[in-house]
Amino acid sequence: MVNFTILAGGFSTFIATYVFDSDASTLSLTQQTETGPSPSWIASHPTNLSILYAVNELNPGGNLQSFTVDSTGGLQNIDNVTTGGNGPTFTVMLSTGEVTAMNFGSPNCSFVATDPNDPLRFERDSPVISFPIPDGVPSNPHMSLEVNDEVLVPDLGGDKIWRIARDGAPGNFKVQGQIDIDQGAGPRHIAVLDNILFTVHEKTSTLTAQAIPAAPNGTTFPLIANVSIIPEDALPGSQFAAAEILISTPTDAFPNPLIYVSNRNISPNVTDPRGDTIAIFEFVNGGADAEAVGNTRRMLRRPSRNRPNKGGNGQGAGAGAGAGADTAAPASGQLNLLAQVPTGLQQIRSMALGRVDDGGDEFIIAGANTLGGVAVFQRVDGGRNLTLVARNEDLQNRTSFVFVEQ
Repeated sequence: MVNFTILAGGFSTFIATYVFDSDASTLSLTQQTETGPSPSWIASHPTNLSILYAVNELNPGGNLQSFTVDSTGGLQNIDNVTTGGNGPTFTVMLSTGEVTAMNFGSPNCSFVATDPNDPLRFERDSPVISFPIPDGVPSNPHMSLEVNDEVLVPDLGGDKIWRIARDGAPGNFKVQGQIDIDQGAGPRHIAVLDNILFTVHEKTSTLTAQAIPAAPNGTTFPLIANVSIIPEDALPGSQFAAAEILISTPTDAFPNPLIYVSNRNISPNVTDPRGDTIAIFEFVNGGADAEAVGNTRRMLRRPSRNRPNKGGNGQGAGAGAGAGADTAAPASGQLNLLAQVPTGLQQIRSMALGRVDDGGDEFIIAGANTLGGVAVFQRVDGGRNLTLVARNEDLQNRTSFVFVEQ
């Protein structure tokens, strides 16, 4: 028997614990730990899976929380601190010890320093970072991604990817530039591989690829690829708002990094009984640097049971510091659609890959924000397709996931 313990945040007053038995193909809800309102996004400590962070997505206000995780997936709250803004939607711990909080409901974010001797304890003097936006222009930071020596923050309302750098003592950061996004696209979540920025845009339901210019500056390179993620057979009247992007880590079992993005039909009038889809793409480099990028990917590849994905949050190759970045980025390429997989889930806000070190990356878990519960899919055909293996409908509105210890 191979059991995977999975934590799930959501718009409730608790974090749920599930156990997925991959041999029996069952997904069981085992615990619900009270946390306070709306722990919508959760993330593991990058090297210690017994530590969990969460945001309370409140408006007005917002909190950042830390927890210990016991062997059964139970939680104990250790510390809480304000995020300095409204409606935080995302958190992750950086390699330098700060825990991020993206305040979607206000044009700012915070990088909360932790005690150097105790990552469960937050410092209280980390300043809030405001974004340089003109008066009257919306700003809704939705995610943070550490890439080499900076942090990229997609701003869904401002159509920017802010480039943020450390500025002195722990917890102190500054905006050092931006990557401009087409007006009205609404960049929501991002991933990086081989110095290519992959962005899923909520307002246009598109996936784009572009090279990242050297920092610090405000230069924006042209798009390498720009594709719709909406299924061709979507029901008339559907209204899509793309949500999540994952890039798988290359392993012996899954040798090619693949891109998984979630569709979200938010129409109040049209519901597809098949549920929303997970679209699977492969990026094919068409530039002169194809051999160099291929070499980079081969260096990234590692046995499937080696070590956890960076961050422990199932984000795959595009999630950790560095994110497999390479200075040689292709000037051309294309995003090829491999599959559109109906999930039976309505409004997939988040999904997560299992960890590489224990073979959990064979599976993806996703949750419905409205109906359909939580479902686990097996990656088949080298990750180029998905097969449903387990579903649990005890709870709805599960909006983020973390694989912890078996």
